[in-house]
Amino acid sequence: MSTNLLSTDDAVGFGGVVQEFLWNWENQTLRVVYETLGQGSPLLLLPAFSSVSSREEMGELARLLAPHFQVVAVDWPGFGESSRPSLDYRPELYEQFLADFVQSVFNTAINVLAAGHAASYVLKLAVKQPTAFAKIVLVAPTWRGPLPTMGANPQLAGMVRGLVRSPIVGQFLYKLNTLPSFLNFMYRRHVFVDAARLTPSFMEKKWQTTQKPGARFASAAFVTGNIDAVHEQSDFLGLMRSLSVPLMVIIAESSPPKSKAEMQAMAALLGVSSVVLPGSLGLHEEYPAEVLEAVLPFLKALS
Repeated sequence: MSTNLLSTDDAVGFGGVVQEFLWNWENQTLRVVYETLGQGSPLLLLPAFSSVSSREEMGELARLLAPHFQVVAVDWPGFGESSRPSLDYRPELYEQFLADFVQSVFNTAINVLAAGHAASYVLKLAVKQPTAFAKIVLVAPTWRGPLPTMGANPQLAGMVRGLVRSPIVGQFLYKLNTLPSFLNFMYRRHVFVDAARLTPSFMEKKWQTTQKPGARFASAAFVTGNIDAVHEQSDFLGLMRSLSVPLMVIIAESSPPKSKAEMQAMAALLGVSSVVLPGSLGLHEEYPAEVLEAVLPFLKALS
């Protein structure tokens, strides 16, 4: 495993220093892109898993946090500008990646802010390695992929995943599900609350993210629940109860009912700090100033 600087001319980001982390998984080297901005104690930003997942969704929040921390935002393997090979994307891959990345890039306990589905991976690492993180912020945390949330059983989800991974039918299905009009519909439904923010240029950027070679493989794994790190609410809450570091949960006021109920259950746990902010599942991107105002006192407070 090694890190290298990348030319900012070749990378899309938020104005920081762009680097690549070369990571080995099952005898294959994956190029993982991450970006650093600011000075001070390190703060890792982990974007939500989705078909449009990218560190750039953390861009404005990173710029706001940079005067206070050395902010590091990463593109998960299979997403953003990182490698997107046709791997079997599953929890073991992301658990190992996060552990290796944190160990290789940082030499001290770090703060971490994780959005959406990234929550489970942070919690698992924090329970396994209590000294990895100093404080944890979960923004609109989720633990169950879209198809399982809709009630699809593992057999149906697996069949859909296999179809999307197939060469011709899969490419066609993926193209249908990443049309700009469909992406816009999904954003309006459960990602952003202010439709005026979904400008043509904004949606064009999101669409371009979905069209990179190999993009359908990790996306299909997320949608079908194949990268769900836990499968029961009790397991997720159990991870939170096992933590030995301070935890804050940000509840998205307008998130889908099932997701909001899950967030409220997390916030109800003893010792968990929580706040309700405007927005839905993409609130870290839509309302970065509000997120900053909520998390700064928590992150700055002495433990």
